Amino acid sequence: MTYLSFLGVFLVAPLAVVGVVTRRNTRRGRPLPAAAPWALAVHVFLAVAYTTPWDNYLVATRVWWYDPARVLGVTLGWVPLEEYLFFVLQTLLTGLCLLALLGRRRPADPLTPSGRVRFASTAALGLVWGVAVWILAAGWRPGTYLALILVWALPPIALQLAVGADILWHRRGAVLTTLAAATLYLGAADTLAIHSGVWTIDPAQSLGLLIGGRLPIEELVFFFATNALVVAGITLTVAPETWARVQRATAVLRRRRPLGQRA
Repeated sequence: MTYLSFLGVFLVAPLAVVGVVTRRNTRRGRPLPAAAPWALAVHVFLAVAYTTPWDNYLVATRVWWYDPARVLGVTLGWVPLEEYLFFVLQTLLTGLCLLALLGRRRPADPLTPSGRVRFASTAALGLVWGVAVWILAAGWRPGTYLALILVWALPPIALQLAVGADILWHRRGAVLTTLAAATLYLGAADTLAIHSGVWTIDPAQSLGLLIGGRLPIEELVFFFATNALVVAGITLTVAPETWARVQRATAVLRRRRPLGQRA
């Protein structure tokens, strides 16, 4: 298996199926939210921009590496072209699945805003992030990969929860279903890629806990975190409650500006 064939089988093919189903649903009167196209576009851009320096660091420090014989040979930095395509395709696949489920969601009771939920969830992630930073600072080598994932992924996830953890919970059916399905699916695909030698995780920089005897637990955490970023981000982007909340916050900030700073 090459990296390109992996993308074709496990990402392009299911993405095409989801695209066909989405188009059929649109014809049957179940269109995607109006904001769906630009929400997907923005998150593809963010996925590539935010992941690129982090992933290059992982390859440069040999946290993971790829088989040069199984890639096209085009690299940007330390990372092969196929890896960048993975960022794009994963975001599109997870995002479209989420949007399809959100489109089928039945009208729910009005959202009851909860600052307590937002604060508690954000604070919990902050504690986990602090532990991950401590692992890196302490130089505990087996915890390197897991800590790097958490230090990288948790700040934007915490920001999403601070903005709308209650909004996400209000749509928990679509959110949790997409998150679980995408994580398990990509984890299974990743297991096959590792078994085929497309890429390798450094045993010395991981915990050595293998799911099913093959998949490093860090890889499942990685897919959970990246899918969480996509699922939470797109859900909040298309939710009208988010924009109402942003407008209220903006109005408050404008009222608090000193008179001399107002236009």
